[in-house]
Amino acid sequence: MTDPPDPIDEVRERVERSAFHRSFGMTLERVAEGEVDVALEAGHDHLNLMGRVHGGVLATLADTATGLAYRTVLEPGTTFTTIQLSVTYLSAGRAGRIEARGRVVKRSRRTGYAEADVVDLEGRLLARATALLAVMPDTAQ
Repeated sequence: MTDPPDPIDEVRERVERSAFHRSFGMTLERVAEGEVDVALEAGHDHLNLMGRVHGGVLATLADTATGLAYRTVLEPGTTFTTIQLSVTYLSAGRAGRIEARGRVVKRSRRTGYAEADVVDLEGRLLARATALLAVMPDTAQ
């Protein structure tokens, strides 16, 4: 019988293989048990009509950071899906480096709760997000 894969290594490998993350321009900056930082060099393609980083971009970063953080604490044989994401926008983002720092706050057999702060290069808080996740058996294995 083989040991289950290390969740932290699995997160790294999934992001490396992900066409979505690559095409979006997102990179995995840090991963530890219950914590993930992802970053994006926000450019012209990430801006809204007012020249600020689109709120959907900030939400995508937050969703990714919370989800990947939760993936690091999953029990073997389980998976999850985000069932609620709430984002509070606090400052307008400008083109440049943006980072989302996700962390698991609570986990149980059926649900999880995670949070993410989205910050710019100066550390200014652009958004804070909370995510509720449903845990279920991984039938794809």
